[in-house]
Amino acid sequence: MAMSVPAAGEVDDGSGGVLSEINTTPLVDVMLVLLIIFLITIPVANHSVPVELPKQRNELRQATPMDIVISVDAQGRIHWFDAPMAGTAALTERLKSVARQDPQPEVHIRADGRGDYAPVGRVLAACQRAGIFKVGFITEPPPRS
Repeated sequence: MAMSVPAAGEVDDGSGGVLSEINTTPLVDVMLVLLIIFLITIPVANHSVPVELPKQRNELRQATPMDIVISVDAQGRIHWFDAPMAGTAALTERLKSVARQDPQPEVHIRADGRGDYAPVGRVLAACQRAGIFKVGFITEPPPRS
């Protein structure tokens, strides 16, 4: 609780009139507590998991005749070069036969940008189940300025 003391030269008549002053001490106390809480919690929120994000780069690679190109169209259909595949099970079996080759060929995935991510994820999972070590994505080069 705050107490109002009359200033020097004023006389308190004891009438108990209404004071027109606002006591800001509780407001300042609450604001300081909130400031301390925010200062403690903000560094924790910013440093959740330390990761180093990859840098953008365009790496030109020469395609070899051994490389396998798997295409995923906008409807999610999977193609081995130009031949349509029956499903991811058939793709996995075909990739298993390719994975036994020495040296193992690279798999290049061409995915339509308008399509969903799920079919591309299924192709990546099929490559993983088959034991393919080198998987890459074919993209359009950025426009030259």
